[in-house]
Amino acid sequence: MIPIIFSDRLLQSNTERTVLAADVGGTKVNLALYTISAGKMEARQTKQYHSAAFHSFSEIANSFFLEYSIEKPGSICAGVAGAVVNGKAHLVNLPWGISAEQVSDETGVGKVTLINDLEANAYGLALLKDEDLTTLHKGDPFAGNAAIIAPGTGLGEAGLFWDGGFYRPFATEGGHCDFAPRTDLDTELHTYLKQIHGIVSWEHVVSGPGILSVYKFLRDVKKMEEPEWLKNEMQIEDPSAAISEAALQNKAEICVKAMDLFVEHLARICTIIALKMKATGGIFLGGGIAPKIVKLLQEELFVETFTTCDRQKDLMDIIPIQVIMNDKTALLGAAFYGAYS
Repeated sequence: MIPIIFSDRLLQSNTERTVLAADVGGTKVNLALYTISAGKMEARQTKQYHSAAFHSFSEIANSFFLEYSIEKPGSICAGVAGAVVNGKAHLVNLPWGISAEQVSDETGVGKVTLINDLEANAYGLALLKDEDLTTLHKGDPFAGNAAIIAPGTGLGEAGLFWDGGFYRPFATEGGHCDFAPRTDLDTELHTYLKQIHGIVSWEHVVSGPGILSVYKFLRDVKKMEEPEWLKNEMQIEDPSAAISEAALQNKAEICVKAMDLFVEHLARICTIIALKMKATGGIFLGGGIAPKIVKLLQEELFVETFTTCDRQKDLMDIIPIQVIMNDKTALLGAAFYGAYS
């Protein structure tokens, strides 16, 4: 089931709108110029930028307009990886912040809206097709709240409140809640990460950097062997990607163990948010990691861990879990929100 969000407004409006949609993350910024009319959304131009190569979002947007000789759109909506308060956001994994008022001044676009990136993903769910989703746990869903979780450079979370007719997305910063050890190994991992971070959040474990941290824990504390070829590979490409790829190919025991822990902890955070939100409408996994490791998530470990909780296993059994395979979901959601908010 894909949530329906404000679809009445989308389908009934024939007014053409142009929106520059943005998905602003700690690693990359995706931009897309959309034309929206009569329930149809068309991406006229898209481009990806490296976040750290720019000093502000306005600089990225203006570069986009200049490169493609684009007439200024009616509005800009950016989904940003951080908490949005009064039209401003501090991006946790970037050295620069973003302000709707400042972006408007610097780009010349009158209407600029900022929403959390997971909130944008939640709105984007309404525009996906069945083939954009991969089911991990069928469950037995019925109308109720839903949630979306996205491990990537950080760990994003958002909720979708069911009002009896439509879903209403809302942002959270749940990824920064304290990581809770369950096993003796988890306790050792927590001790290791506490020495590095002080406060250990779920984002320190269930994210791209988290994969690398768990790997280093297994290597340095548990003394698991690090193959020389893997060490060299991690110096050439993104270490977390190298670890997950080696696990998918079953090429190194330390990588298999690291990803087993990642899958287990991702399942646990899904259980936590499902319990807190009573998410009978489903859990959706987004972000850059889940689609790439969907093979690992389809193994028994994920669902078994998800359904193992205190005294609510019956509730977990009925909650469906799906992986979002469409990497444009946040852009779609931002465009939707920018056009109809």
